[in-house]
Amino acid sequence: MTDFNQQHQLAQQHSKSIEAILHASETPITAKQLCHWLSINPNQLSMALTVLQQRLSQGALTLADTASGYRLQIANDFSPLIQQVFPQRQETLSQALLETLSVIAYKQPVTRGDIEQIRGVTVSSNILRQLFDKGWIIEQGFRDTLGRPALLHTTPAFLAAFGLKSLQDLPKLPDVQQLEI
Repeated sequence: MTDFNQQHQLAQQHSKSIEAILHASETPITAKQLCHWLSINPNQLSMALTVLQQRLSQGALTLADTASGYRLQIANDFSPLIQQVFPQRQETLSQALLETLSVIAYKQPVTRGDIEQIRGVTVSSNILRQLFDKGWIIEQGFRDTLGRPALLHTTPAFLAAFGLKSLQDLPKLPDVQQLEI
């Protein structure tokens, strides 16, 4: 058997182990954890993840690489079906919450006043509390102005919840004027 064939066969075996781990886990798993548990190096992990992605592309699951690690998730094509079959799983986020979260994500770090200026309405304390409770935003530092308002940032939990690896993965905002704060 050639070296390439051996590597491919090992990658297939590792991909099945990774799939089992991700399927059993309730939280994303980091590359470092996978390498440690499977006693493989990052190059071998990359090959195994590629094999797993190719295999999953034929089914209803996808491999998501988020800020907090890898996870299996249902392919977007099946979202309407899953929401129909399991309506209780669908969490509805209010328009105000989504707008507030969007301002924080795109313009961070921002203060509550910045959000109010951009949205043109007062930010409800309840909206911010929901975002803090979900772990999607944190206060990190203070603006050096009168009152020293807290600066709000998104968290890795926000990235994971929306299937993003980094803030650079946020959809671009075409034809939107840059908002000055």
